[in-house]
Amino acid sequence: MDFTKQSIKTSVVACIIDDQKRVLLTRRCVEPFCGQWVMPGGKVDHGEPLAEALHREVREEVGLEVHIDRLLDVYEHVALGEQNDHYVILYYRAHPLTVELVPNNQEVTEADWVSAERLAKYDMTPGTRHILAQVYPGILQDPGEPDDEQTNRNAAGIIDQQP
Repeated sequence: MDFTKQSIKTSVVACIIDDQKRVLLTRRCVEPFCGQWVMPGGKVDHGEPLAEALHREVREEVGLEVHIDRLLDVYEHVALGEQNDHYVILYYRAHPLTVELVPNNQEVTEADWVSAERLAKYDMTPGTRHILAQVYPGILQDPGEPDDEQTNRNAAGIIDQQP
């Protein structure tokens, strides 16, 4: 019998929109989703407040200081990867307080300010696409239902659909 402790990993992600209405995307170079485009963010450390985690992750990945505007949505990945990881991701809208991008090449290979018109050209994770479909309505389609290999859910949608 396998007695490994299972846990839910909580992450925070910044949907950073600049004055030109562009969003900051980064290409991941770590799993999960290595090679795909996401927004800066990462896991919350035990005992770390969510806002502090978001500021830390954005600084670590792209060297920016941001102002957190509001919570956009919650998204989860269930049974992700070989370890069947369960992630709950809180997406926050933010705007940059500094402008010079300094990508951390241990976590991201590229960082790019992307206009709404260019978004469809980027290979994004389901969560990234879901959030950006809300931020830029009519530009992107939400990824919809997941395949059998992994379950992706909008946690707010699940709550809203319960009786």
